[in-house]
Amino acid sequence: MTVEDCTEAVPDALERFYEQLQSADLQPLWNLTAQLLTPTPRPRAVPWLWSRATMHPLARRAIDLVPVERGGERRVLSLANPGLEGLPYAAGTLWGAIQCLGPRESAPAHRHSAGALRFVLEGAGVWTTVDGDACDMHPGDLILTPGQQWHDHTNGGDSEMYWFDGLDLPLVAALDAVFFEEYPELRQPDVAPGEHNRSAADFPRRSENMVPGGTVAALDPTPSPLLAYRWTDTDTELARLQSRWPGSAVSVEFVNPRSGASVLPTLSAAMQRVPAGVATAGVRRTGNTVAVVFAGSGHSVIDGQRFDWSAGDMFVVPSWSAVEHHAADRADLFLLRDTPVLRALGLYREQALEDPQPVTGTFRPR
Repeated sequence: MTVEDCTEAVPDALERFYEQLQSADLQPLWNLTAQLLTPTPRPRAVPWLWSRATMHPLARRAIDLVPVERGGERRVLSLANPGLEGLPYAAGTLWGAIQCLGPRESAPAHRHSAGALRFVLEGAGVWTTVDGDACDMHPGDLILTPGQQWHDHTNGGDSEMYWFDGLDLPLVAALDAVFFEEYPELRQPDVAPGEHNRSAADFPRRSENMVPGGTVAALDPTPSPLLAYRWTDTDTELARLQSRWPGSAVSVEFVNPRSGASVLPTLSAAMQRVPAGVATAGVRRTGNTVAVVFAGSGHSVIDGQRFDWSAGDMFVVPSWSAVEHHAADRADLFLLRDTPVLRALGLYREQALEDPQPVTGTFRPR
């Protein structure tokens, strides 16, 4: 006898039975299987793009209106994916945001269990101090603030700075593992930032700090001891790869120089360069991706929808969404992913697409 047969035979009894289950805080799996065990991932986050043209004026306005002080801690505009019903997350596992610091300002020192990284968009004169190590920040640099390490941001100059914040906060929150603590003082003791901060001096070889994209298989539960990955090194390595494969998109992933694993146990960071007029091969991946356009212009096709982008724009590719990137002029994309978690749990999967996606619509920014 099927479930449908039972429903027809004893509708009143079955209805009372379901009421009893509900009052006992129980749910019948036979009514939930199609909802829980889907053939492919069905993330709540949707493909979306946040344009620099919208974000930058609002971030600039925030500098005028919102002080950086204890309580608020940071002047940050978080990317809120419309599919997540008001949560301040770019995707189900990833926090993405634009952070800004005005001239002569300092963001208070604190630490938290969530791991974080900063990718610098524009500005000068700022440094991030991580457990006493001062890391000067320049456009294109990647700065790490691993979980449970003290960090603050200081602007010693006369210009504003803007950078992308990437965190694993949604994942840590889902695991009920969020911890937060304020530093006893507003800032850590003053140190002299320089091109060669302490961690950089320990790992000077570029070949140990980044690898061609798609080659990282190692897992490491500890974060990278190198805190600053310089754009000059990244640009040099991308140019080297481009010379080997002219006319093709190339990428590098930043790695822990001790183990070859991703920079943080929960987050991977990469830079992809797409030459003018070139399109990347389409692919689906488990796990979420937040992309930051550092330079160039072009468009991406995500699940058939076209997203036009230029420098400073940010967009999200949800888990198992088909994606390909097309560059109008040479484009550099910073890519934040949750890949290390998927690999550690045996859940990472890729699927190459045989043909380019047909475009069924074009995204219009709000």
